[in-house]
Amino acid sequence: MESSRRRITEVWNDCYLMQGPNRHSPDARVSHFLPTSRRIVQFSEGREPKPDDKIVYVDGTFDLFHVGHVEFLKRAKALGTYLLVGVHEDQTVNAIKGSNPPLMNLHERVLSVLQCRYVDEVVIGAPYSVTSDVLDKEYKVDIVAHGNTEVIRDVDGCDPYALPKARGIYVEVENPKSNVTTDGIIRRIINQRSMYEERQRQKQRKAELEAAAEKAEKDARKA
Repeated sequence: MESSRRRITEVWNDCYLMQGPNRHSPDARVSHFLPTSRRIVQFSEGREPKPDDKIVYVDGTFDLFHVGHVEFLKRAKALGTYLLVGVHEDQTVNAIKGSNPPLMNLHERVLSVLQCRYVDEVVIGAPYSVTSDVLDKEYKVDIVAHGNTEVIRDVDGCDPYALPKARGIYVEVENPKSNVTTDGIIRRIINQRSMYEERQRQKQRKAELEAAAEKAEKDARKA
């Protein structure tokens, strides 16, 4: 697992953080995306909760938005009538998970979440640990949901869902696609990259052998 994590980090650094041979290029940066308020509005559903809405809150990184995320958000929305999604800041994710995540920056991840049909509103830069501000200040949250995956503790070692659990509003959502994860997708990329590199090495070796044989044949004719 540790070696796999190190390999994931190498791919992040080489391919996404541009710390490989192209790191000195003027275009070597994490992202070219320039967020604007208009862009965010274009992706947003823009619906305010009604007085009788049952508000469900979930949070996460939502990096490389995939089918596992969609299924989780669908099931979370089914717990109520209004789905509020907190998306963590890049620095927060990096502090919690390490290994240079996320691949997509905050604004890219927010737009990915906003385009999901089950999402009504997004909290941009939500705190990692669910606070009373999240539950009470802007919206009156009725349910806090989390998938059936491991809960990583905050940097201080505390359970990020301690408050909603104490209030009795924490719910774990069963997700049949919980095996589809961002790390899993990255591992697929790594495997495909390794296979591609091996094919290229074999092609190069074959070309070198053919060139050597051709040269030997020419030398033999001259002799």
